[in-house]
Amino acid sequence: MTGPDDRPPRAETRYGVTDETDAVDWHAVPGPPDRYEPGRIAVGLRTLAAATNQVQAARAGSLLGCGGIVHEHSGEVYPAAAVAAPLLLDIARHGHVAARDAALGLLDEALSFVPHPAHARVATPHGETVRICCAVAGHVRSRAAFLASPGRAGKLLLADAAAHWRFDVEESVADGDGTAAFGRLAGRLPAGTQAAELHTGGSVTALGAVTLAYPSGQDGQENCLRVIGLRPRELPPGARLFPARCESFLR
Repeated sequence: MTGPDDRPPRAETRYGVTDETDAVDWHAVPGPPDRYEPGRIAVGLRTLAAATNQVQAARAGSLLGCGGIVHEHSGEVYPAAAVAAPLLLDIARHGHVAARDAALGLLDEALSFVPHPAHARVATPHGETVRICCAVAGHVRSRAAFLASPGRAGKLLLADAAAHWRFDVEESVADGDGTAAFGRLAGRLPAGTQAAELHTGGSVTALGAVTLAYPSGQDGQENCLRVIGLRPRELPPGARLFPARCESFLR
């Protein structure tokens, strides 16, 4: 009898997923021990990368979706989802159409499922520790050109990722009882006053009143935010703002 830790024959791919998968120590990626099964992840990703039909893709999706990167029955997402996101996007771009659909479905679940309270955040390449969904959204946005082209599933995934916005501060000036911060918006900041997290210098500060002051509203474009109650020195260049509470936390 075989289990999720048993390794199938090595599946070579033209786009490096196998090597990148095997380079990760998935058992070192934390998660709740009652549902998270890191032994499923490497075999699931290798199987999905090598899939050439719906049956193989479904088997891989079951390995990854039933305790690997998410737990579909409980609607829970694990930090491994953020680590696996670039690999799933590679599979979606280069793999069989059935593998593409399975990969995009898993990414959508990673954006919308609720994290375990003790394992809700992951580190980004920029050094912030953000919620899993925001980290996954960043990877999704990095493949926007590809995802906008394959069809409805990719476009829907981009739309879901847009709700997990990020604002990169480039310059700040005093503005009445607050600060006008100029910078680049990734994703879509909703209209009206929003709560946000300010990440700067390794610390996280809760902000209660953030609005688009002179919005272009365009993903990836220059925008201006007005932040009530903060002075310009508290919003230095390089600071980043993220949603205070993502949609997944409200379910």
